[in-house]
Amino acid sequence: MSTSGDPTGDMAPGDEAPQGTPGAGENICPACGGSGKLDGAACPTCAGTGVVIEEVGGA
Repeated sequence: MSTSGDPTGDMAPGDEAPQGTPGAGENICPACGGSGKLDGAACPTCAGTGVVIEEVGGA
C-alpha cells in the first residue's frame, strides 16, 4: 500500500484498479504470462510481479 495516501501510487502500468478495490482481483499478466520477465528484464506491464489487478466482469 502506498504511504502517500494515494491508493493508485503502487499500481503497475497494467493494473485497472488499485489492489483491494471491491470488484477487482489479481490475474496473470497477459504480457509475460505470469513470469514477471519480458525479454530478460522486468515486465513493464506488471512491474515484474507477474500479476495485474483487473476488474471482475459479471452480472
